[in-house]
Amino acid sequence: MEKKDREYFEKVKETFDYLKKIAPFRPDIIITLGTGLSSLGDRVNKLAVFPYRELPNFPRSTVETHKGELCFGILENKRVAVLQGRFHFYEGYSAKEITFPLRVLSLFKPKLYLVSNAAGGLNLNFKPGDLMVIKDHINLIPDNPLRGINNEEWGPRFPDMSCAYDKEMRELFKKVALRLGEEVREGVYVAVPGPSLETPAETRFLRMIGADAVGMSTVPEVIVAVHAGLKVLGISVISNVNDPDNFIPILFSEVVEQSKRAEKRLEKLIREFLKELRL
Repeated sequence: MEKKDREYFEKVKETFDYLKKIAPFRPDIIITLGTGLSSLGDRVNKLAVFPYRELPNFPRSTVETHKGELCFGILENKRVAVLQGRFHFYEGYSAKEITFPLRVLSLFKPKLYLVSNAAGGLNLNFKPGDLMVIKDHINLIPDNPLRGINNEEWGPRFPDMSCAYDKEMRELFKKVALRLGEEVREGVYVAVPGPSLETPAETRFLRMIGADAVGMSTVPEVIVAVHAGLKVLGISVISNVNDPDNFIPILFSEVVEQSKRAEKRLEKLIREFLKELRL
């Protein structure tokens, strides 16, 4: 384990040193765009674009709906690095590999991590197309990106997760939404391994343990962001809602379709949020 961890540390440093030489600036905000939520990346005034396949040690995304490139640019007068496409446990990656891009970018010492995803609704008060501000999470992925030797230069051995999703950022986002007349929900996100979607019994269980939405991403990255000292704002697009007692089959194509429908609304909210954000 120690040898493997040391190799991981070296790969992160190698990739960071590579990016540091070619990146146009040190970003203040890191953004990860999830399933069907790529349009925000198209609004960035891009100063540099790097396909994942061209970056040393970067994993390769196998999900068709994920673009697979890192861009540095300006969005609403903020210096951002945008990860268009992410990696998942169900693709065969470990939690360390999933979070490799964010770990590398965290060495630039940004201030905020903004992450979005498509999620299934568990709260029966939700409806498809709703936007949910994540206030807390439950990790059911059987891995943790901090497992193994801790690099003290990156963060503490036992990071506090009591306020993983920054309250100030959540309140600002909700304030912007209210001003724009956009209703947003707030709730708990649970991360599951995937790729199979939930059974009725699993859906009932996830509701019982306190989750409002379920997905297959986000939590590993948030753990790394908190470990690295970043503030976090997480937004889920609710793609479908299933009552375990009246279960309707879930199609991934419908998840993507609902995400696309909400894309413009989310894009507008994030842009207005960034306009008001003071870092």
